[in-house]
Amino acid sequence: MIWSLIVGAIIGVIAGAITNKGKSMGWIANILAGLVGSFVGQALLGSWGPSLADMALIPSIVGAVIVVAVVSFFLGRANN
Repeated sequence: MIWSLIVGAIIGVIAGAITNKGKSMGWIANILAGLVGSFVGQALLGSWGPSLADMALIPSIVGAVIVVAVVSFFLGRANN
């Protein structure tokens, strides 16, 4: 369980760095983005490639980028 949170946080940080939204999100949001993104990415792309803590890394990162982009889009619209 703790290993999944750590890997989820790393995936979330990578997704935040790719989308340039990682600094505005906190650690908890990065963990959630990584975990939800892992679920979304594996649902859309399957579980191919290397994996850690039962999370396929490449689909998880792609899913987390999608999650971060969608969440930041809606939060950006809500703040305007």
